[in-house]
Amino acid sequence: MTRAITIHHTDDTNKRIIVEGWDDPGQGGANCVYRLSVNRADHNQEIAKIRFLSNAISGDGITNESLIAVLIDRLRGFQNGPYSCRENSIALTKLEEALFWLQARTKDREVRGVTGKNVK
Repeated sequence: MTRAITIHHTDDTNKRIIVEGWDDPGQGGANCVYRLSVNRADHNQEIAKIRFLSNAISGDGITNESLIAVLIDRLRGFQNGPYSCRENSIALTKLEEALFWLQARTKDREVRGVTGKNVK
């Protein structure tokens, strides 16, 4: 079952980009596969599928942290180039903060010995 995601629809460019949850939500309640495509005049062209880990030890996808790392690297590049701006700086800070908190959660789960288990 696919699910449309539209929170990125802020302008015409972003409205042409179709983001979909591509599978049924897993045990944790989130999708593991997302499909991104671009709405062309005569068809939708798939650009990417992003596959997240289905569980902590499966090795079958990426983590939230690894995707955030890509976005951090991209914004750092913009900040070091001709497109540096206040908005990018704030977005970068928030992504770095998100990464920090996800890593803190992982460290806490390691300390408690629940990594890879369906335990809060």
